[in-house]
Amino acid sequence: MDNALFHGIVLAFGLILPLGVQNIFIFNQGAQQPAFWRSLPAVFTAGLCDTLLIVLAVTGVSAIITAFGTLKLLIMIIGILFLLYMGWSIWSSNSHKETSQGAMPPRQQVIFAATVSLLNPHAILDTIGVIGTSSIAYTGTEKLMFTLSCIFVSWIWFIGLALAGRTIGKIDTTGTILSLINKVSAILIWSIAIYLAFAAFGEI
Repeated sequence: MDNALFHGIVLAFGLILPLGVQNIFIFNQGAQQPAFWRSLPAVFTAGLCDTLLIVLAVTGVSAIITAFGTLKLLIMIIGILFLLYMGWSIWSSNSHKETSQGAMPPRQQVIFAATVSLLNPHAILDTIGVIGTSSIAYTGTEKLMFTLSCIFVSWIWFIGLALAGRTIGKIDTTGTILSLINKVSAILIWSIAIYLAFAAFGEI
């Protein structure tokens, strides 16, 4: 049981640590909101979406869906277009203006967090290919512990990201640091989109 718990924690951290559109969004909400608790709609939505993806991966449902080549390609194309748009949106955002004029309201936070969580093919395929495949090694209580540890890491990470963003937001009153982070993040997101495009169309 201890091995399953440790495996889930390490695996989840390995998947969630790389800078991606979901992490960037949660971090930015923490930085732009006037108080930490105001970023909780984004945090909770991202946590729930990740929980859903992990459960689907462990139970094998997501693997069945992506087993259909045409459906998988469609998901990839939608996701690539979404990543390209998000990269442009993050690149062109004015962090100082967004912070000073008011942050994203709860409803928009929920919509954006769900979108960046569920329309990111890189995250979906990682969840299916890594967490879903790894879970096959466990059964019963061990499988449950593995699943719960992955979910726990996901929630703790999003809370930590929002808190880190709030800290940076207090220090960076001009938005200079956030602007630099956004530029680097946009380039990384575009790189992921290009990589996925080569991977998707290379399989045709």
